[in-house]
Amino acid sequence: MKSLIRFKLNGHEVEVEAPHHWTLLRLLREGLGYTGTKEGCGSGECGACTVIVDGLSVNSCLYPALEIEGCDVLTIEGLALEDGELHPIQKAFVEYGAVQCGYCSPGMVLSAKALLDRNPHPDEEEIRHALAGNICRCTGYIQIYSGFEPSGHVVWEDPVQ
Repeated sequence: MKSLIRFKLNGHEVEVEAPHHWTLLRLLREGLGYTGTKEGCGSGECGACTVIVDGLSVNSCLYPALEIEGCDVLTIEGLALEDGELHPIQKAFVEYGAVQCGYCSPGMVLSAKALLDRNPHPDEEEIRHALAGNICRCTGYIQIYSGFEPSGHVVWEDPVQ
């Protein structure tokens, strides 16, 4: 059984049919072809599937697709500007070498965006808490945190879009 879902995806109205058992992750990847959102553990533990729904970072692997009716969803594909210029958070990831293999990066970037939208000047504890649900299996978190700490200046000096 399928249902018609209407929501806003990366600023654009979307209308799509989805099976009732699909998650938001499956709808994005298989139903709509947005493969920037990654599947990691499939159980909400790693954060690779993080997207922003109505301003909150969520694990799309656990989020029922039918529950996005009327919501505003942001994926990594919707973060860069229309001309392809990277968002300041993405620029910070590149500048500080926070992109390792890149698999966790979309989820990390969107978790950071959700935090900075709520609190443009978080302290280190708030940054670590916001990214606690995102696991990097490559090298660790020093470069990732460096891109977001006030000493990094890149994110903090540019207005968050």
